[in-house]
Amino acid sequence: MTINLLQTPEYRTLIQTHIFETMKYLFNKNQEFALACEVKYITFTPELPTDIKESFDDTVLFILSGFTFESAQLNEEYFSFEAGFGSENFGSMVSLPLLAIKQLFVGDNPIVINLANPVIESEKKKEVSASKKSSMEALLNNPENKKLLKNKK
Repeated sequence: MTINLLQTPEYRTLIQTHIFETMKYLFNKNQEFALACEVKYITFTPELPTDIKESFDDTVLFILSGFTFESAQLNEEYFSFEAGFGSENFGSMVSLPLLAIKQLFVGDNPIVINLANPVIESEKKKEVSASKKSSMEALLNNPENKKLLKNKK
């Protein structure tokens, strides 16, 4: 069985921490930056008008400067900021998991590249369930453990 190392929980944690620490560093240095993000993981509050949202490709570039930079909020899992969209400058709060950030740029220079995908809540539950199941199977594969479990009853 081949494991995709870039989608393991360990790698996701590693790259998420890297994104968080890099962004924290940039904010501490008051350095504006840009993000290339996967649209399917982004939440807009209020929801963007259909014509604006449909104009996005699968990946969208946000340039954080001025008010957008000042409004940004960062924690270990999520990033959010206020931005204006379209010719009418429709205001919306943009929220996304850090792993939805595919690239982080300072000027024209990509300083972070992320190949891991965010885990959706339903996927997290499946991962936990699968790991519990495989742990129990491993436990029961040892005949000595089966004897111990029978003695417990």
